[in-house]
Amino acid sequence: MKLCMIGSRGHCHYVFESLKEVPFVELAAVSSGCEDSPQRLLDGAARCGFSPKVYDDYREMLDREKPDLVSVDGPFDRHAEMCIEALRRNINVFCEKPIALDFASLDEIEKAHAAASAKIVSMVGLRYEPAFQHAHELVEAGAVGKVKLIGTRKSYRFGVRPDFYRNRATYGGTIPWVGSHAMDWMIYYGKSGFDTVWACEERSDNFGYGDLEVAAQCLFRMSNGIIAQASIDYLRPAAAPTHGDDRVRIAGTDGVLEVAGGRIMLIDAQGEREIPVPPPKRSLFSDFVLDVAGERPALVDAPQTFLLTRACLAARESADTGDLSLRKVKFSLRFNASATRHAGCSPA
Repeated sequence: MKLCMIGSRGHCHYVFESLKEVPFVELAAVSSGCEDSPQRLLDGAARCGFSPKVYDDYREMLDREKPDLVSVDGPFDRHAEMCIEALRRNINVFCEKPIALDFASLDEIEKAHAAASAKIVSMVGLRYEPAFQHAHELVEAGAVGKVKLIGTRKSYRFGVRPDFYRNRATYGGTIPWVGSHAMDWMIYYGKSGFDTVWACEERSDNFGYGDLEVAAQCLFRMSNGIIAQASIDYLRPAAAPTHGDDRVRIAGTDGVLEVAGGRIMLIDAQGEREIPVPPPKRSLFSDFVLDVAGERPALVDAPQTFLLTRACLAARESADTGDLSLRKVKFSLRFNASATRHAGCSPA
């Protein structure tokens, strides 16, 4: 199975970390897809024992190499274009999130996907972290009863960010970039789409980074009645022990489950206790490859990818408009039942 890679602005390391798990995949060629140097891609390839060809033009690479798979991790504002170019060539796409920065571009990706037989997923790597995977298994087994409330937190150190973060047109916004993980957890644990969203964002004291939102809050009512919330920020202190603070709290009719720092805590009729976290069963890129190869369905698929992107864009639109009325900001984001089947869940 032949793989090509476009760009390295985000989480292309997911590919390199998983290549050893799918030894039948050959990394044939790379392209930065823009003015960036391809060196990060070449360094990652070398660590995995590959010496891929280098192309300046990613379209030429796709036409000449005719890969089975392509990783898309170029400029955020070109993700949609690159996904469409690949899908039109019937190439399976593993794309950094968000796959699109506006609804019109997302519509075009969905049309290209519908016309092809290729698959597309976004790089929602936190779903695959061991604690979050096992938490999903516990929820599915009824550990908290019927889920009623999902709370998520994504907090990062700001550190040093590239200049493209300063401009909404090239960055896309903190809600789609950072918040996508939080909303993916909602889909993963809630097994539903979204009926209503309200969001707010804050740009002041943003380290001089132009349009960048330093904090945001999003509140959803999911289609199955679950209330889901996301707290998103770049306010984690530089002295914090880790770059990110990723948390999920799932409250149900029979208990509460919390995931933080790689640990799982459960409170139920037996009291509070820590649940051991087993080794990871799957990793993001190899899971996608095995799905493409027909060996097993992946935990994430195209319907969930499209749903996640629409939820992110809807939340960003709510925050941009400043409309504080939940009733006035309605987005019919329905959950595609096929997504739950592929993910091993039952439809909402």
